[in-house]
Amino acid sequence: MKILLAEDDVVNAEYIRKGLIEKGFVVDWVTDGREALTYCLYNRCDLFIADRMLPGMDGLSVVKALRASGSQLPVIFLTAMSDVDDKVEGLLAGGDDYMVKPFHFSELLARITVLSRRPGESTEKTELVVHDLKLDLLTRMAERQGQHIELKNKEFALLELLMENANRVVSKTIILEKVWDLNFDPGTTAVETHISKLRQKVDKPFAEQLIHTVRNMGYSLRAPR
Repeated sequence: MKILLAEDDVVNAEYIRKGLIEKGFVVDWVTDGREALTYCLYNRCDLFIADRMLPGMDGLSVVKALRASGSQLPVIFLTAMSDVDDKVEGLLAGGDDYMVKPFHFSELLARITVLSRRPGESTEKTELVVHDLKLDLLTRMAERQGQHIELKNKEFALLELLMENANRVVSKTIILEKVWDLNFDPGTTAVETHISKLRQKVDKPFAEQLIHTVRNMGYSLRAPR
């Protein structure tokens, strides 16, 4: 189970992160609200633990934006804001649970367990499907109209990112970050080259185009309209 932790207090974050990892969870940690929202929108994640007082974008706004995007990702607010009105506001904004600091780690674990039992987005996906294109995330096999498509590692990662964000525009910056783990533009044509190779394999042999260039914005994978 993969958990995103958004917490700007380093000591508190390390305590939570260490405890969850020891219990077998995969934990990614961010300290900024905007970074948390971007992560949730462009990555697979099973649960989101959010502090309310985050720099960049407060936790409440992050969760509101997440729900506005249609995401049903389970959210636990973990915050020092303890008034009844704060709790009501957090739950009405889209939080599934609300815990107040200081807290007992065993209680946090129990609440994570309860939320993980719920069906829906917490169930890890093993296959992505857009129109007639399928990507098996376990066998790392792609096929379209029953025809197997051979993909190299970067091509697979790029196609996975585009299919996870089907119908959305994925910028070159996001592609560089998620596929190449780069937080800067290296000034190469690596993205364009791999998009071209992917088109040769995913689109060219078939009648309908799925991968589209959105000028000055990025790339989008979508079913024919």
